[in-house]
Amino acid sequence: MRTTTPDSPHIRGRWRRAGAAGAATAALLFAGLGTATQADATTTAAPAASSKAASAKVTWAATPCATPKHKGELACDSFRVTGGTTAFQKARAAETGKAAKVTPKAAAAGPTGFGPSDLQDAYGLTSAAASNGSGETIAIVDAYDDPNAEADLAKYRSYYGLDACTTSNGCFTKISQTGSTTSLPAADSGWAEEESLDLDMASAVCPQCNIMLVEAKSATTANLGTAVNEAVALGAKYVSNSYGGSESSSDSTYDTKYYKHPGVAITVSAGDEGYGAEYPAASRYVTAVGGTALSTSSNSRGWTESVWNTSSTEGTGSGCSSYDTKPSWQTDTGCAKRTIADVSAVADPATGVSVYDSYGVTAGWYTFGGTSASAPIIAGVYALAGTPGSGDYPAEYPYESAGTSALNDVTSGSNGSCSSSASYLCTARSGYDGPTGWGTPEGTDAFTG
Repeated sequence: MRTTTPDSPHIRGRWRRAGAAGAATAALLFAGLGTATQADATTTAAPAASSKAASAKVTWAATPCATPKHKGELACDSFRVTGGTTAFQKARAAETGKAAKVTPKAAAAGPTGFGPSDLQDAYGLTSAAASNGSGETIAIVDAYDDPNAEADLAKYRSYYGLDACTTSNGCFTKISQTGSTTSLPAADSGWAEEESLDLDMASAVCPQCNIMLVEAKSATTANLGTAVNEAVALGAKYVSNSYGGSESSSDSTYDTKYYKHPGVAITVSAGDEGYGAEYPAASRYVTAVGGTALSTSSNSRGWTESVWNTSSTEGTGSGCSSYDTKPSWQTDTGCAKRTIADVSAVADPATGVSVYDSYGVTAGWYTFGGTSASAPIIAGVYALAGTPGSGDYPAEYPYESAGTSALNDVTSGSNGSCSSSASYLCTARSGYDGPTGWGTPEGTDAFTG
């Protein structure tokens, strides 16, 4: 398998390791409500020359699925960059000596966000990605149909030199929540963007994994949860979920009905509205995944991360659940119930990831952010680490590696305001904190029992 990534910003010239949210009346958490927000693409690599383009701020908007179509539906957790100069472009400019170009509002001819080799290098996965994952299946659970999912995935993988993943070679499967390959949900361009993001991130981290896209007929907890159950019934040991909504007193019932699957690593995005608990990230049976800003650096790792936080209403989710029981492996004392998150990965749109998408938009390359990116990234890491123990809840695994070199401790940034007596719930610190959990992957050791 080839692992070379075109136009990848390896500045250092090294390849180190090559449902309804609660009740139907529950209020939903929306990711930005479609308004464009600005933030600096913070990267420690100095851009080439002093061009105006290199200093242009990144702008982005929430994807359409961040605003549910109907009452009682969950929101996706993704943003699409609409302009400015991304961290990838600044790093590339520093490497080549050419001025960074401002990202157009329409699709770009080539990637403007981080690609597979960047993510693998940042998280110590290059070697594992080259040798692990064969025979493993990552399930991606989303709502509605993306008619172009397989074709767009083929474009992404071909560009980055990843082996083909198609229905014909048995690598890619697209099914409905009932398991049908022919009777699929109605198509939706907003959720199609989410599906492209999820599929590409699973491919980026675990290029040898098989991928099963399970499409729920709508974005309710019942339908998305049914899709999770179908994925597990069909043998997936890694299930990624990039959606969420507000908590409710029904969550413990949903836990048992949809998310309690021992022996399966179920990852869920922590949300994109800053401090505050979402469901199903609050489920004690899943790995809640927070978000970071990822930038190249001259340090020994070659990368640096901080809590993703753009404003009081945009940033990684975290918090203390109001309803879900605290799992036995969580020992923090500032939250009597389930604390969010467990681990994290890149989510800041300003330091976002490249995605190829064509359904309902101009076909081409886009840069995405949001914890919709970090959830499938972590699902891919679990897949590289190998099949979980049959009776395990893999959310516990990172806690067993707490404080070790198997995780990159994120110690700077916050995602909002919380009680001073439990400030770690919204502010990064050494060790465990809400926004980033125990940190980001440094290899696969923290994701196996």
